[in-house]
Amino acid sequence: MSISLIWGSSFLLIAVGLDAFEPGLITLMRVACGSATVILVPSARRAKIDRDDWRIFVVLAASWVAIPFTLFPIAQQWVSSGITGMLNGFMPIMAATISSVLLRSRPGNKQLFGLFAGSIGVVFVGLSSAGDDDTAALGMALILLATVCYGFSANIATPLQHKYGSLVVFSRVLPIATVMTLPFGLASIPASGFAWDSLVAVIVLGIIGTGLAYVIMGEIVGRAGPTRGSMVTYLIPVVAVLLGIMFLDETIAAVAIIGMGLVIVGAFMASRTET
Repeated sequence: MSISLIWGSSFLLIAVGLDAFEPGLITLMRVACGSATVILVPSARRAKIDRDDWRIFVVLAASWVAIPFTLFPIAQQWVSSGITGMLNGFMPIMAATISSVLLRSRPGNKQLFGLFAGSIGVVFVGLSSAGDDDTAALGMALILLATVCYGFSANIATPLQHKYGSLVVFSRVLPIATVMTLPFGLASIPASGFAWDSLVAVIVLGIIGTGLAYVIMGEIVGRAGPTRGSMVTYLIPVVAVLLGIMFLDETIAAVAIIGMGLVIVGAFMASRTET
């Protein structure tokens, strides 16, 4: 439940950060603060990484952190935090789909139903913004692209997590991602302003919403396994929507709520194993 609250609130914190900072600076600050937080955990620094695995760590840093963390604040310039959270719920569906492609195996009936339900849900969420300008459609496309990155990274991260442990993986991925996001972040400084609430929001997003969240998630996956551990993500869209309504006065259309329900059901079914 704690992970759902932390990651569900990340879209609210991004929205507050955007009041003063450009997207690239938000991403850089978030990743850098998250990296510093995870590195402080002693058990995350002890393992020695095989030379051949570093290439996978670099790919993982890009697909799991640098690219999606860059896309979310860009998209939220045009899309509400609630809609972003709803579409983020599509990630388990993408993970199951990409897994089937990588393993060259046909998805089971449960996975196919989950993919269908989730896809219809995304369409419904999209219909809620159908009357907006083209930038809203672009924002939603960027969010879905981020979920594709998450789906891909979830599959390539699993072998590394089994080999080294989740915390060790996070402690290597986040510093690499910090370097990757550095050029865009520095380039965003001249166009950024300053506000204390935005600064606090982004720091919290980095320390708690990224660093601490990964530490907690690593413990959950280590104790419960990746399948049961992934169940904590299903409430993220709900948390994002509620916080957007409560603190940002966002309004969510009924069709989007229906779509969110379909996405959550689809994510649950897509991540189930066939019996």
